[in-house]
Amino acid sequence: MASPTNPLKDAGVPQHILSLLDRLHTASIEQESRLDITAFAPDQIHNAARDAFIALDQDKCHFVYQLARAMNAKNIIEAGTSFGVSTMYLGLAVSANVQASGGSGTVIATEHEPSKGEQARKYWAEGGEVVSKHIDLRVGDLLQTLKENIPTIDMLLLDIWAPMTLPALKVVQPHLRHGAVVIIDNTISSASRYKELLEYLRADHSGFTNLTIPYSNGLEMCVYTP
Repeated sequence: MASPTNPLKDAGVPQHILSLLDRLHTASIEQESRLDITAFAPDQIHNAARDAFIALDQDKCHFVYQLARAMNAKNIIEAGTSFGVSTMYLGLAVSANVQASGGSGTVIATEHEPSKGEQARKYWAEGGEVVSKHIDLRVGDLLQTLKENIPTIDMLLLDIWAPMTLPALKVVQPHLRHGAVVIIDNTISSASRYKELLEYLRADHSGFTNLTIPYSNGLEMCVYTP
């Protein structure tokens, strides 16, 4: 679903990137319409969606981009890059923030499937250096690839197989700065699948304040204030 306004357009993102993103979101909508995730048991979803082209909804991507710009986020982790669509928004946000206020930045993008990572790189190359120059793609088991060379993190986007979300959060949590934001997709429609993660985040003294934003299927925004 496209937003009524587009913060990327307002920010002067080149038209070829806007067109690329529109094309990829259209492909994702078409693919997702043919794949009913709710029809699969939790332990079957990973295999069912292994090769599916499913991206974070466009309006959610616009929100995440806008949030990253508002926070001046320069170090972001995306757990579950897939074909790299939402990663492009993160890369654009970090590029803009670094250009505006200096310093360095990185988007650490994790993807379990090598074929998806390879295709993501092609899309990023099509977008150009403003998209790709700050992206550090790590292919493999994120519990291993996120063990080393992690800066202080401003934002974590969790958009992966539900059983992996809590382990991923626990790996990254020691690196979250005070005020870091964690974003989780589909926390209304998939609340039962995220049960352990949501209980962890919402527990007394977890260090997180939590808000469910009523986008389609839900979007959780958690602020880390230990």
